[in-house]
Amino acid sequence: MPLRSRSRKKTGSRKPLLIVIALLVLLGGWFWHQRSQIAENPEAPPDVSIPETSTPGGATRSQPLPLPPQESPEPVPARPPESGKPSGSAFLPAEAHDTLRLIAGGGPFPHRQDGGVFGNREGRLPAQPRGFYREYTVATPALNHRGARRIVTGGQPPQVYYYTDDHYESFRRFDWPAQGTP
Repeated sequence: MPLRSRSRKKTGSRKPLLIVIALLVLLGGWFWHQRSQIAENPEAPPDVSIPETSTPGGATRSQPLPLPPQESPEPVPARPPESGKPSGSAFLPAEAHDTLRLIAGGGPFPHRQDGGVFGNREGRLPAQPRGFYREYTVATPALNHRGARRIVTGGQPPQVYYYTDDHYESFRRFDWPAQGTP
């Protein structure tokens, strides 16, 4: 009767080790993903903690804090005077005007994502068919990545314009002349 190899018995002890390694890899991937999101949007506020209150029986329960009122800014018209710079668009950074000129000229755009479809998954813009909205990067000085600032246009050619400086958390609509008009 041949003797069996003892290596089979050792493989059973490897399973917990493989599980621990897999969990460490998953945990490391999660931390890396969180870190890259923070690096992509450093202006994001820290997590809000929920205060605990005690009940007469001594138990504690969490109560959510009331949300601050959200201001819904009205569209600000932006019409270019003779100088080519839009008027009435004080909220737009200077770099947004460069992006608008690139959009009007059809590019070339500095980032491969520019001109790509903006999905509006959070529904912060009016509902439209997929492909209606396009996104473009607005440069942020001193950043070596795309940053959080974008212009989102609607229609082909663009008919509506939105600006966000907080990576799609909020938008401000502004007017811009149609392509081909002075």
